[in-house]
Amino acid sequence: MKNFQPAAIILLPAIILSFGGVAVCAQTSFKFAFGQQAEPGWTLVSPTNFYSAEAGYGFEPGAEVGGKDFLTGEKPFLFSVKLPEGNYAVTALLNDQTGDSVTTVKAEQRRLMLEKMLFHPGTLAARTFIVNIRTPKISDAETVKLKKRELETETVDWDDKLTLEFNGIHPTLRVLVIAPTNVPTVFITGDSTVCDQPAEPWNSWGQMLPRFFKPEIAVANYAESGETIRSSLGAHRFDKVFSLMKPGDYLFVQFGHNDMKDKATNALEIYKSNLKKIVARTRALGGTPVLVTSMERKAGVEHDTLAGYPDAVRDVAKEEKCALVDLNAMSRKFYRALGADLDKAFQDGTHHNNYGSYELAKCVVAGIKQDKLPLAKFITDDFGNFDPVHPDAVADFQMPASPVSSTAKPLGN
Repeated sequence: MKNFQPAAIILLPAIILSFGGVAVCAQTSFKFAFGQQAEPGWTLVSPTNFYSAEAGYGFEPGAEVGGKDFLTGEKPFLFSVKLPEGNYAVTALLNDQTGDSVTTVKAEQRRLMLEKMLFHPGTLAARTFIVNIRTPKISDAETVKLKKRELETETVDWDDKLTLEFNGIHPTLRVLVIAPTNVPTVFITGDSTVCDQPAEPWNSWGQMLPRFFKPEIAVANYAESGETIRSSLGAHRFDKVFSLMKPGDYLFVQFGHNDMKDKATNALEIYKSNLKKIVARTRALGGTPVLVTSMERKAGVEHDTLAGYPDAVRDVAKEEKCALVDLNAMSRKFYRALGADLDKAFQDGTHHNNYGSYELAKCVVAGIKQDKLPLAKFITDDFGNFDPVHPDAVADFQMPASPVSSTAKPLGN
């Protein structure tokens, strides 16, 4: 696979007023210099600067870094900054002037931002990406009803800080600049096959998706394990999205794995009705709804396992003249193409690993291109074209594992 090469920006010594053409608020910028002498207006970060609410920034526990004129480690390290919710342009200077480094950057709950950035000494190594951070608050009277998993200490999707993970071979960090930015947002709603999974080896396509967009778009993943459309409405997850949506934003909706377990005789009708209400509400706010059919389970290579719910999504998309990403159909082609390697895309019968979710994210991006959505102009130049009949070879796929792992299955199956 090709390295992701978004627009590079020379950072030092100038104070940054823009990030690759993305407008920011310079007066609220956070500018960190790691392991080097900080110039006026910059904050020096040493290996012993661990996060505290009082300082408002620092490395997360477990970080082991060192160096001169840069900080690096032999294992992944996380750095956090206290910030209000919103979209942030992040520019990182990632090279080591004394040797090669290969750095992968993930944000918040293992969202893939930069993949395997290879830098040689003396090469330009500034890269920019956009991170969305959020809190459960909707208004003074309303909040998102979070599940126990979302309230656990290792879950960082709903807190008041931006957390970045630096991973890979000799990952290196010299400079970090963070500033709020006003860019279109791609909101995602769905279940465990979509959400930001907190622990290895579980992974979902929603947390891989940011890697395939230029630093001119934000991805805000509001999906959660075990959710149905009805439960997400009841937990105010959609209310939260709609409270933030602005004209030009997008809402991707993928449900079905858990909805199909509803035994009510009118369950499918209610599902379709809720989909239509979500489409209408999105459009009323100036957003673009995109319906996504659920990918098949491992057992669905030849036979449907989703009880007609993908067809219901297709029907609603047709009736409402709404954009459709038929991930269900593409996933079946992908699984068949894997043949004897099918198990290597899954962690259990429903949930995927890093490879499986990465390929499914590419299916979603291919669907965006096929639908000719305006969003397609934000797809990274290195994406090219993707055909699920010819997926990336399993043997060639590598993704540095994040520090947190778990044997516990996500909610839903």
